[in-house]
Amino acid sequence: MPNSTIGLVHFFFRTLLQAIRGRFRSPLGVWDVSSTPFRVLPTDLDVLRHMNNGVYLSVLDIARLDLMQRSGMWPKLQERGWYPVVVAESISFRRSLELWQRFTVETRVLGFDEKAIYVEQRFVRGGEVCARAYIRARFLKRGGGVVTVDELRAIVGPVPDDGRMPAWLLTWGADSQLPPNKAPMPSDW
Repeated sequence: MPNSTIGLVHFFFRTLLQAIRGRFRSPLGVWDVSSTPFRVLPTDLDVLRHMNNGVYLSVLDIARLDLMQRSGMWPKLQERGWYPVVVAESISFRRSLELWQRFTVETRVLGFDEKAIYVEQRFVRGGEVCARAYIRARFLKRGGGVVTVDELRAIVGPVPDDGRMPAWLLTWGADSQLPPNKAPMPSDW
């Protein structure tokens, strides 16, 4: 079986396990910090025997699902036919994660711009941050179209006024945007 197939199967089962486990974990509010436990598995490793940088991004997907489930957002999204898509992400690494190590991913929704929602996620081991990521996501409608921020705010409520959204992140979000998918974007170097 090709290595990419093994990775797909591995994350399918990891996501399924999280979906089942998430039903039995304590409920959270959408603005709370979710802490999702993981362990570095052999299929997570690269040739240097630490967790592969691409695996971090896949683990972040699973941790965001945990927050959506525990906050009650997932069923609300499903009943409306809405689903999230990542439009930009940035991750910085501080410490490696190695085989069999336990770690958690802490996930917190930060706020919105005029088109998207922002999430901060941290890989934490022994109380220390190993990596930190920022995600900008949109929600799409299964029947076609984009969920507006106003539609999303109607079900999540107002952003807490606690300074959680750094100003630079909004600049990053605007600067990292690509043109809409129907607009031309030739690959000219």
